[in-house]
Amino acid sequence: MLVVLCVDLDNDLGRKTGRQTPVIGRESVEGAAVALATADPEDSDVNVLFEGVHLHDDIDDETVEVAAVTGTNGSDVAANRAVGEEIDTVLASLSTGEDVHAIVVTDGAQDESVIPVIRSRVPIDSVRRVVVRQAQDLESMYYTIKQVLADPETRGTILVPLGVLLLVYPLMEIARFFQLPSATFGAVSGLLGGYLLVRGMGLDRTLDAAVERVRTGLYTGRVTLVTYVVAAALIVIGGVSGVETLAERPGTEVLETGAALVYGSVHWLAAAGITASLGHVTDEYLRERFRWRHLNAPFYVLAIAAVLYSVSAFVLENVSLSTLAIVLTASTLLGVFSTLAFAIAESRFASDPKATDRRDTSP
Repeated sequence: MLVVLCVDLDNDLGRKTGRQTPVIGRESVEGAAVALATADPEDSDVNVLFEGVHLHDDIDDETVEVAAVTGTNGSDVAANRAVGEEIDTVLASLSTGEDVHAIVVTDGAQDESVIPVIRSRVPIDSVRRVVVRQAQDLESMYYTIKQVLADPETRGTILVPLGVLLLVYPLMEIARFFQLPSATFGAVSGLLGGYLLVRGMGLDRTLDAAVERVRTGLYTGRVTLVTYVVAAALIVIGGVSGVETLAERPGTEVLETGAALVYGSVHWLAAAGITASLGHVTDEYLRERFRWRHLNAPFYVLAIAAVLYSVSAFVLENVSLSTLAIVLTASTLLGVFSTLAFAIAESRFASDPKATDRRDTSP
């Protein structure tokens, strides 16, 4: 047996005509269609009801019944639930021992969101969408735009840049009126460009995670939060120092340019690396996850900085080849001895099995 189900998800039929739903039977559905057309000739559900009657009359190779089911004028979840309950009523009213299958008639994409609910109760042969020819796909486009704008993530991605773009001209006019410098417009453009790059490259989650880590560090008292800020400041100072060193040597070649930048900044960069590593070691100790091998980091940074400083100084002819050789040898020995020393210390510390267990099971 075939059942033609005319779906009215927002219950225009019940609200505008006062009829009880579901409406079952050809004559009843036709009368409901006439009543709805009389109450609101522009309602698209009128076409759905008449299409259901048309399908009922057009199919003559099996037993056919037509019914109109409605939802509620509220949330989609409540409307889908109401449609499901009315379909159960329709199926219970059918006095047949045959297998029941259905054709669903709707007036657009919004009503078709109830398809999974119907399919869970009765097999669906096909779905008919009835749209007035002069307004074909109009409701579907409206529903799609509505759904897109209802999504917070999509709304932020589309509307925020559009809103910023629309604010650029008023801000330019305000800056011109108050005779503000042109940097105002540059700042706004830079902020917009940065936002679009962050969204386009998918870095928004990374930034959110970084902000969350900073917030957690503030509340939990992590030393690395302070040492990282100090390290960042030292890196900036190192960059400025390197540029100043380069400015003192105009006309240098490419190799000498790089050597001058390194020579002027490497000691500041080494200080930044040692500061950050000491902060990390301190945090690991406070969180009872300290390892002796963590102390290798400051010595490695110091050894690498010594190598870079001596090599750049040699390129700039500030030290001799023998001095370079001595510094390279000393840096290598420093890295090797620190590694061996802390490895021995860690092996002796780990000789206590209880201490080893505590370290291995720490989060």
